Amino acid sequence: MEHIFWTLHPVRIPNAVRAKKEYVYDSQGTEYIDLESGIWCTSIGHNHPRICQVIRNQSEELIHTGYIYAHQVIEESAIELLETMGLDDGKGVFLCSGSEAIEFGVRLAQKIMDRPFLLSMSDSYYGAYGSATTRDAGAWTAFDWLDRCKTCPKTEVCDRDCTHFQSIPFNQLGGFLFEPGSSSGFVRFPPKGLVRLICETIQSEGGLVLVNEITTGIGRTGRWYGFEHYGIKPDIVAIGKGIGNGYPVSFTGISKQCVDCWEGRPFPYAQSHQYDPLGARVALEVVRVIKEEGLIDRARNEGIFLKNALEGLKTRYSMIQEVRGRGLMLAIDLDQAQGVFEGLLANRFILSLRLGGKTLRLDPCLNVNRQTLERFLVCLESLLKPGNAIEQPVSSNP
Repeated sequence: MEHIFWTLHPVRIPNAVRAKKEYVYDSQGTEYIDLESGIWCTSIGHNHPRICQVIRNQSEELIHTGYIYAHQVIEESAIELLETMGLDDGKGVFLCSGSEAIEFGVRLAQKIMDRPFLLSMSDSYYGAYGSATTRDAGAWTAFDWLDRCKTCPKTEVCDRDCTHFQSIPFNQLGGFLFEPGSSSGFVRFPPKGLVRLICETIQSEGGLVLVNEITTGIGRTGRWYGFEHYGIKPDIVAIGKGIGNGYPVSFTGISKQCVDCWEGRPFPYAQSHQYDPLGARVALEVVRVIKEEGLIDRARNEGIFLKNALEGLKTRYSMIQEVRGRGLMLAIDLDQAQGVFEGLLANRFILSLRLGGKTLRLDPCLNVNRQTLERFLVCLESLLKPGNAIEQPVSSNP
């Protein structure tokens, strides 16, 4: 790989050749366990046979249309996706990446809003480029909920008279872009009462609520979307990653209210792979697989099992400081995180270590085998034991 410019994370399998479900194999036949779902993308497992089949079928029919002509599958897929969002009477646009889906939603909101500013949580991540990434001071304001709200006892019903809440400049805000739980990869969940009060205040004054579901959507948190844990109704929802199960497709869902504000006028956005039928067909099949295989409930139940097991390890090993999670999106804060991460990798378990932090993150596919999770827990505990050699691999073979 001498001619590839690697930009961020080190490569964990330099010669991967095939994959199935949560398993990845290198050219020597060595099996690795992927507990971060291909950077959170393969929501229903690597190389799901139904996804592979629809890619073959659609590619023999029509791959690319862009925004010049249309294929019926983009309408069918949009209907299915909007229904999962509770935006049945709305509309949507197919794009290529999560960053793009968020940016499209932000640009649309900025065209609609009467007030110039968008609110975000200070620890949120919104993509690799665009206004949502730079969050220029002339268009954005950030709220530091970690400062006081994380430890506030009023998690269910926020106090409107709280001085910290009153510091939010609602008179300038036209919208709120919310990331419900990923928190730049560290898996932190803003209090329900705070989020609900922010959304109620903004929407009651004619503003918009946008949600970034790139990481938290498509069943990851044990519900279709992370915003469902907060009981809010967003106006714009951006999804990506898991909706393509490894294929690059994203979607921005738009409420009827927002559509009506702009309907009939051309929106100044065009991209070469906008509305491509292949991506739409993949997204449609991913949703159908999740529904037919009951993967939302499965993710919730396996997430409860995994979190309870990790909490049990926390009571026995002081190295673990905190466990957080919803569904199959979990984080472990621990001492010697780098060593534990390397020990797991030596045992062929792939998961995420947040750069510069002490947090290990797990995002296995929604249909992960229970036996795989148990193998991971055995290996993790072996690395946590006092005097264990984080350096000494423990076999993870079944």
